[in-house]
Amino acid sequence: MIDLPNIDSDCFAIPDVGSLRPPMFRHRPRILLLYGSLRERSFSRLLTQEAARLLEALGADTRIFNPSGLPLPDDAPVDHPKVQELRALSAWSEGQVWSSPERHGAMTGIMKAQIDWIPLSLGAVRPTQGKTLAVMQVSGGSQSFNAINQLRVLGRWMRMITIPNQSSVAKAYEQFDDHGLMKPSVYYDRVVDVMEELLKFTLLTRDASAYLTDRYSERKEDAARASARVRLGAH
Repeated sequence: MIDLPNIDSDCFAIPDVGSLRPPMFRHRPRILLLYGSLRERSFSRLLTQEAARLLEALGADTRIFNPSGLPLPDDAPVDHPKVQELRALSAWSEGQVWSSPERHGAMTGIMKAQIDWIPLSLGAVRPTQGKTLAVMQVSGGSQSFNAINQLRVLGRWMRMITIPNQSSVAKAYEQFDDHGLMKPSVYYDRVVDVMEELLKFTLLTRDASAYLTDRYSERKEDAARASARVRLGAH
C-alpha cells in the first residue's frame, strides 16, 4: 500500500458483506434488564418490569437483576454471590436495558455500581462488547435527560451498541397504577418504541457481533504476539 505506509497489509481487511450475514441464531434474543433504585415502590424497577413484559411479548427471553445485596465496587471479592450472578447474566445476554432514576442531576450510585462490577474484559473475553443497549430514566419532576446521557457514555465505554431511541419518563409517580402497571401515555408509547427498536437491533447484529467488533489494531497485536511466541520457540 504505497499511499498507506503505516498499514500492516497482513492485518488490513476490507469489510466483507458475507461476514455480516452469517447463519441466524434461532433462539429468542436474550435481554438483561438493570434498574437503579432499591425503594419499595421503585419507579425505575416498575419501568424495567414494564419493559420486560413488552420484550417478552416481542419475542425476547428476559432476565431482571435485583441489585439488593450487591456490594459497592472494590468492597467485596469478585466471588461474592451477587457479583457472580450479575456477571453471569451479563455474559448470558445479547442485549441490555439500563433504567435509572435521576438523583441530584445524575444516575444513581446503585445503577453505576452495577456497571462497575461488569468488567470491560475477562482475559480474552469482553462481556459487553458488541451487545445492544437501550437506556431509560425516570424523574420525579419535569422531563430530563441527564441520567440517560450518562448511561450512553457508559454504554459506549463498555463497547456496546447503544440504540438511537431512548425513554425519559417525567413525574414517574403519576405514570403507574396501584398494580405497578404503566398507564397509557406518550411516555408509555415511547417505551414500546424503544423496546421494539432494541429487539430489531439485537436481531440485526447479534449473529455478526464477533465480526462487527473485529478490529485492525487487535489483529495487529495478536499477530505480534504470535510472532513473538514463534521466535521464542525457535531458541
